[in-house]
Amino acid sequence: MSVNLAKGQSVSLQKSSGESLAVVRMGLGWKAAPRRGLFGTRTREIDLDASAVLYADKTPSDVVFFQHLVSNDGSIRHTGDNLVGGVGAGGDDESILVDLPRVPVHITQIVFTVSSYTGQNFQQVENAHCRLVDETSGQELARYELTGGGAHTGQIMAKVYRDGSGGWQMAAIGAPAQARTFQDMLPAIAPFL
Repeated sequence: MSVNLAKGQSVSLQKSSGESLAVVRMGLGWKAAPRRGLFGTRTREIDLDASAVLYADKTPSDVVFFQHLVSNDGSIRHTGDNLVGGVGAGGDDESILVDLPRVPVHITQIVFTVSSYTGQNFQQVENAHCRLVDETSGQELARYELTGGGAHTGQIMAKVYRDGSGGWQMAAIGAPAQARTFQDMLPAIAPFL
């Protein structure tokens, strides 16, 4: 059963049996919003990029994105860059797989971001979502919908963090940022660490 998260909500990444999840997939889906023009309705391709920034406490330690598809330790893997989106409300256009037991102990949180590499703002995007899936069972665990658009070009979506008892939790952040890349977003991430 999936949990629809609101901004600021958290969900435990423990199975109902009490055991921890092994591999989770953070999926990002989006679709370009149709625009009315002189010659009818049209859409423009939008290149959103999913990234995962790995933090040791509050210090960036590694990143997984379209130009660095696997973390240095091999625990996190980006499945590849989608330049146009289009799946939108249903599935994922980009995915990042996280093998939680393999994440090094010094990594305390993983922040997932999305940025508009081509510079369009989120008013031009529809049906955008971020979701967490148990990769073993295929069950969707949590979903965060990007609603309301906005004049921003980046979004700090969510973070997965150690909960202090050996488990992991996911928190929806949903904070806007002006960013074309994950590097542009680092100052905006800092308050959420």
